[in-house]
Amino acid sequence: MSVNDFPSGDYAIVGVAESDLGKVPGKTALELQGQAARLALIDAGLTLADVDGVFAHTDDRFSSLQLAEYLGLRPRFTDTSNVGGMSNVMHVRHAMAAIQAGLCDVALISYGSTQLTDGSRKLTGLTEDPRSPRGQFVVPYGQLSPIGYYAMVAQLHMSRWGTPLDALAEVAVAARQWANLNPKAYRQGPLSIDDVMASPIVAAPLRQRDCCLVTDGGGAFVLTRADRARDLRKPPVFVKGIAESFSHHYTPLELEDWLDTNVAETADAAFRMAGLSRADIDVVQIYDHFTIGVLQSLEELGFCERGSSGEFVKGGRLGPDGSFPINTSGGGLSYGHPGMFGIFLIIEAVRQLRRECGERQLPHARNALCHAPGLVFSANSTLILGVDT
Repeated sequence: MSVNDFPSGDYAIVGVAESDLGKVPGKTALELQGQAARLALIDAGLTLADVDGVFAHTDDRFSSLQLAEYLGLRPRFTDTSNVGGMSNVMHVRHAMAAIQAGLCDVALISYGSTQLTDGSRKLTGLTEDPRSPRGQFVVPYGQLSPIGYYAMVAQLHMSRWGTPLDALAEVAVAARQWANLNPKAYRQGPLSIDDVMASPIVAAPLRQRDCCLVTDGGGAFVLTRADRARDLRKPPVFVKGIAESFSHHYTPLELEDWLDTNVAETADAAFRMAGLSRADIDVVQIYDHFTIGVLQSLEELGFCERGSSGEFVKGGRLGPDGSFPINTSGGGLSYGHPGMFGIFLIIEAVRQLRRECGERQLPHARNALCHAPGLVFSANSTLILGVDT
């Protein structure tokens, strides 16, 4: 399906919400999904009876059917595609395709996890079948997953481009500054570049404050056709451009250059669909699982030259007083990170475009870009959202 099959602005997000966040003992991932789903529908001015498409994933299987049953729905279409942290961004395109094909009219998209309460997020990653490629060639050698891969990317970036460690710290500090303006953020308080660089090393050169949080939480949003969206409770946020790409499974065994993945091609396709340039973007939400991921994405998305992100982020440029606002919720580094963060990029982008962000609200937010990877450099999804001018 080409980008021309989805004319820019024909679909819109009409409601968004989070569940309880942080550490939420006593609630399951399913309950957090259900809570977020109900709040997103209220936000849209819709009811459960309006939903006929469910797109969901958790850390379990068959999540969309499970959520539909929990909410008392009998949807006409479901999708539980899971490619890691970008899954819910990818679900936007899947929902648009399903609506276009007449398979559903109102799509509920959600995610939930209780990784903090469960203590299920381990440095070593998921249990592996010893017969799998990772089971044979990665796990026996003690690779920390996924942080070990991103530590190697950071080492490569530093070696090739001379990127200083304090550039990584700039990303973490900016995230904390935004989180301090967000009452829902899990981690708040002062954080300096020196604090980041003094935190314990987890996988050299990445330190504790270079790594995303582990929290509980759920999120949801509702997508439908633009003509229907205009009659609902909140101003619609239109899907102007979206694209995705895939290259391999979890382990990047055959990736030629870990600093040159498919991000650029994916972003270019999204911009072509949107009919916009990078200069038209007012706010950027980049999946910040690790600080190096933000530097790498800024370059591959085309917001700065290859190798220049270390200089680009200096002087607080990404924070509330900077010229390039990014991850305005506080991101996965300080707002929260319940396993997979893609849905929360979209929730924050929608709120910025609807001017609902209180102290952290940007004054002229008309177009937002969300970008998320899947697994380890194996997939990418870029989403461009906008409001009527």
